Amino acid sequence: MRRTRMAAVAALTTALTAALATGCGGGTALGGGANNDSPKELTYWATNQGSSLEADKKVLGPELKKFEQQTGIKVHLEVIPWATVLDRILAAASSGQGPDVLNLGNTWSSSLQKSNALLPFDAKNFKKIGGKDRFAPAPMAATGAAGKDPAAVPLYSLTYALYYNKQMFKEAGISRPPTTWDELVADGKKLTKDGTYGLAMEGGNPVENAHHAFVFGKQHGADFFDASGKPTFDKPANVAAVKQYIDFLANDKIAAPGNAEYAQNQSVRDFATGKAGMLLWQAARTSLQAHGMKTDEYGVAPVPFQSGGTDGRRNVDSMVAGINLGVFQNTDNVDGALKFVKFMTSTEEQRILTTKYGSISPVLEAQRSKPRDKDEAVQREVLAKSAAPLPQVPDESQFETLVGGAMKELLADAAAGKKTGTAEVQAALTKAQQQMQK
Repeated sequence: MRRTRMAAVAALTTALTAALATGCGGGTALGGGANNDSPKELTYWATNQGSSLEADKKVLGPELKKFEQQTGIKVHLEVIPWATVLDRILAAASSGQGPDVLNLGNTWSSSLQKSNALLPFDAKNFKKIGGKDRFAPAPMAATGAAGKDPAAVPLYSLTYALYYNKQMFKEAGISRPPTTWDELVADGKKLTKDGTYGLAMEGGNPVENAHHAFVFGKQHGADFFDASGKPTFDKPANVAAVKQYIDFLANDKIAAPGNAEYAQNQSVRDFATGKAGMLLWQAARTSLQAHGMKTDEYGVAPVPFQSGGTDGRRNVDSMVAGINLGVFQNTDNVDGALKFVKFMTSTEEQRILTTKYGSISPVLEAQRSKPRDKDEAVQREVLAKSAAPLPQVPDESQFETLVGGAMKELLADAAAGKKTGTAEVQAALTKAQQQMQK
């Protein structure tokens, strides 16, 4: 999700409104998808989860062959990069011409649910894939609007965690990872010296910014949408939440000014190469290893909370991140598509795929095995105890675009030495809310 192209996200509401008007008709699928008129074939759009598209094909290829051997159904795989996946999904949703089965970021579920492009997982369809109670509650909460049949089912789950450099902590006299934000700032100041910084931030990425805004907002006792789905971006508690995050760079100065421009996972590189002592990230193990950082060189802990006793504190320190698996409403092979969903979410396949991708399984039975590493152990704990889904409203993607974009501009201003106090944050969030209301 962090690599989503923001121009495409901004177009989501308009495209899905068009989908509602045009409906989901038949025809030849985009890229050879649904309506292939064969009960022995499926087209599957997979999002890029590994280090490259080819790496994903190597991971998924043997598993899809296994499915074909078991069912006689051949799966035509297309792995789509994050830079274009939303464009493809939007085109499929508006035209009704798409794959039989697809991966989608779980924060898009409610938007696509509104378009009626995806097959609802009602009691009958859940029974065909083994039952709804197979899935953990937290990832199930990110499959569509409350009170409606889910638009998809969880496939891979992720949460944020705090990564810290053990040697840098030792040299700074820090004995344990921070559990509150006050402690994180204090530790960050000890680590900030001689060209290194306490915290690496991905400030130029609106999606990443919006994820942190959501968590800080929860901890301040606020939401960015009210019960009716209307935006409440500039409520005082949300202003305080966003300002707290901006202040890591602006006033606490525990993040480098250059972090305001980071949008291509440079914060992971900086942490891995010793330029920063802490990092807030999702399942960073494989990325850190790719940059040469050994697993014994860093620790993993839950993301901090507000200091004890803070009014309005909520027990949330991560969004429920991850990938859902959906079936296009207009597929001519519903039975085959549901067999594939059952296969991909089976305990055996979940253990194989989540191990290769470094994610955690949303399937309860697959979670009963011992965590494979410290990263998964922390993610499991957070997912079970302190993660919450982003707002399951049709306009959620616009929240990521507008609030995350406002935070990007505030961080850029801070890096340039401009004032980013409460008034400036308030003005930026009011502007974002007005844009949403238009």
